[in-house]
Amino acid sequence: MTIQDWSIPGADDQPIFGITHLPAAGTKPRGVLLICHGFKGYKDYGFFPRLAHDVAAQGLIAHRFNFSHSGVTHDYATFARPDLFERDTWGKQAHDLQAVAAASAAGRLPGGDHNAPPLPTVWFGHSRGGVTVLLAGARVFSNTDEGDRIKPTGVIAAAAPDTGCSLDRDQMGRLRHRGYLESPSSRTGQILRIDKAWLEEIEDNPKAFDPLACIAQVACPLLLIHGDADTTVPVDASRHLARAADGRAKLEIIPGASHTFDAPNPLPLDQEPPQATRRLIESVCRFASDQCG
Repeated sequence: MTIQDWSIPGADDQPIFGITHLPAAGTKPRGVLLICHGFKGYKDYGFFPRLAHDVAAQGLIAHRFNFSHSGVTHDYATFARPDLFERDTWGKQAHDLQAVAAASAAGRLPGGDHNAPPLPTVWFGHSRGGVTVLLAGARVFSNTDEGDRIKPTGVIAAAAPDTGCSLDRDQMGRLRHRGYLESPSSRTGQILRIDKAWLEEIEDNPKAFDPLACIAQVACPLLLIHGDADTTVPVDASRHLARAADGRAKLEIIPGASHTFDAPNPLPLDQEPPQATRRLIESVCRFASDQCG
């Protein structure tokens, strides 16, 4: 299996850093999986490398990437660009996802062929990345996105919140007054900031950043996965999303699974994943394979 690094321009012309896992030499790819991380996440987090590896073993190209304003480069030991993290918004993330989808469809990413029709593509997002795939999906299926509109053939949201803003009234007041909120990273020890532009974007167009409203507009097969021992995002969030999808989404609840589906960070490729992680990966691989024919 071949693994290649890449970067393309994202929101505000900031780089999106990515890694591609390609099927074995001689295997004609059947489709593509795009892997989106969550809040304070990055492309190398937890189970993402193993997921990409196992998807590629099934004959699909897997692209995992950092959002342009994640603050993380190819070196994930620290948030090298906390200034970008501070300026991140849902709109920037939706823009980045569509930029990666367009580059993949045009054959500009590893494994692509610009002379061939675009391969069927499934979008996967974990935690807040799950919200991003729903927001971006609503944009492209309702034709409100700008530029190239690359529609996914399937969307997967794992441990995704059912709201675009989980701040309480006091937190929102402090964000408006100070212009930012501090958000410490327990992983790196850095004190990161969230700029008020994130909240202002939501308040300017609440429906566009409401995952419950957006999932109803995503006109492709949907898979929602959640652990019932998730203490970060309650499992009821996925139940609410499933109801909002009005029967078009398959809901899979993994008993005893945490927010990260019990995966350690990092999860080396030569280490057997925990049972909950394995079940998540198998479900994603099966769904992606089915949607890619």
